[in-house]
Amino acid sequence: MDTVTVLFAVFAAATLGSALRVITARNPVHAVLYLVLSFFSAAGLWMLLQAEFLAIALVLVYVGAVMVLFLFVVMMLDIHIDRVRTGFWRHLPLAAVVGVAIALQLWLVLANGNWQQKSPPAAGAAALVPNTRALGTLTFTEYLLPLQLAGTILLVAIVAAIALTHRRREDALRQRPADQVRTRARDRLRLVSVPSAGPQPAAAAPASDAPPPAPPSAAPAGGPPIVAAAGSAAAAKPER
Repeated sequence: MDTVTVLFAVFAAATLGSALRVITARNPVHAVLYLVLSFFSAAGLWMLLQAEFLAIALVLVYVGAVMVLFLFVVMMLDIHIDRVRTGFWRHLPLAAVVGVAIALQLWLVLANGNWQQKSPPAAGAAALVPNTRALGTLTFTEYLLPLQLAGTILLVAIVAAIALTHRRREDALRQRPADQVRTRARDRLRLVSVPSAGPQPAAAAPASDAPPPAPPSAAPAGGPPIVAAAGSAAAAKPER
């Protein structure tokens, strides 16, 4: 057993074990960390297959960006894992059927030896071209149109997601740049002629036969007299 076989067994076991722990871990932070380990192990498998560009892209894109984002989101949100795992055992039979179907498809592909047939190695300087350079040359020559189509589809998906997220609400205040551009100078200011109000005549006091109201310091009818203390707002108590 050579070194490559031993490394393949180690990376494959680490990938399968960490992937299993992703769906069985009770703590969501631990599940994300196991997923990071699974990606690192998959990158090691890519390195064994001499696909350095895919291995580095897997580490930089998924481990360095996506998984860090997932980890921060999971740590900042108060996720109740018991509520998330509700119905796990109920959907387990369907998940097992899907897993068996995927494993069967992989076995049918790997059992057929036609996919292992390789083209004869190129002679001369073409055989010394690095893997990354060869991949870039194929991407921007033979596969340029599929690459542009994939980029267009992703752009349309991003625009659609933003449009669905920012729906128009009637109770929200927003600016309308088109209306602001179409404004004219005479629409900004309007002169209104308001007639000046002259002096109003004094209103005559209404005639009334009722007696004038008693002053506030007057004592109530039938009660003891109230004596106000000089320089004080409090009233003195009546003498008995």
